[in-house]
Amino acid sequence: MDEQHVATAPAEAVQKLRYYQKGTFTVGNRLVAEEERTVQASTHRSNALTCGHRACQGCGEALGARYAVDAAMRATGNNLIAVNATGCLEVFTTPYPETSWQLPWLHSLFGNAAAVATGVAAAMRVKGKPHVRVLAQGGDGGTTDIGFQCLSGMFERNDDVLYVCYDNEGYMNTGVQRSSATPPAARTATTPALGPEPGNVFGTGKSVPKIAVAHGIPYVATATVADLHDLERKVTKAMSIRGARYIQIDVPCPLGWGAPSQDTILLARLAVECGLYPIFEAEHGVVTHVRKIRRVTPVREYLKRQRRFAHLFRDGRDDPRLARLQAQCDANIREYGLVGPAGEDE
Repeated sequence: MDEQHVATAPAEAVQKLRYYQKGTFTVGNRLVAEEERTVQASTHRSNALTCGHRACQGCGEALGARYAVDAAMRATGNNLIAVNATGCLEVFTTPYPETSWQLPWLHSLFGNAAAVATGVAAAMRVKGKPHVRVLAQGGDGGTTDIGFQCLSGMFERNDDVLYVCYDNEGYMNTGVQRSSATPPAARTATTPALGPEPGNVFGTGKSVPKIAVAHGIPYVATATVADLHDLERKVTKAMSIRGARYIQIDVPCPLGWGAPSQDTILLARLAVECGLYPIFEAEHGVVTHVRKIRRVTPVREYLKRQRRFAHLFRDGRDDPRLARLQAQCDANIREYGLVGPAGEDE
């Protein structure tokens, strides 16, 4: 592995850090220069989502929320109010009468988090406190399905709210039912692995990041818990902008996806590297930045690690629909220009 050097004392004394100590995916190492650390490596972090919650072991949503909210807290000088849709994040952080939230936090209904957040932002404006910013958050069920009307209205009005969707690709809190973010062929409680084409059917669902871009709002981004530096950067950038903003974060769910809890980050990384989950930014309806794929991985390497796709590999043979999923990845790679010079982004 390549070595990188960070001066920690006079010029003659150099601390050598190997790649595995300070690599792309390392987030908390306090040996690195301060500007390269994430908020979680700082003793001044807000711990807005603190310990004691009931998230499953390896929960990608708990990890994504902790980094997203703490980054927003730092960007706003702790002048932040969060509105949370019903869902896993709300349930496992607020079992009555307890809470793991260390900031002003409101629980909305399943489908109106965007509307409630709009009202909170309006109230802060009327009270003469425009410096108090608003973060709305929900899972893909409460965002892409039940809350889609309120979310689109928030975009259309360009309300001053950052909406973060933690995308675990299903209604995990209520029993792993299909949502409009569930991938084709995935097994859920409502798309069982039965019949001639088991799992979720092809040609359904929607891409809310694309729809958000089509609204022409000031800022749209996708992110992943596999790259927490990038996630923090995007939240920080979003909080520097006024108007409607949307960030969708890929947060693997070990329980719903049927994967080992220790594979959460690996799965999130593979989703990016196979092209199934493009990472990009857009401003005012124009894609401005994409994250290049360093090493393109076949989609089967991502799917075979999850029991929700086990029916695609029955009897040691690949299901023909794997080719359709690979074609979907290839189309994403072409559309966003995800493959380029190694290690470069645009």
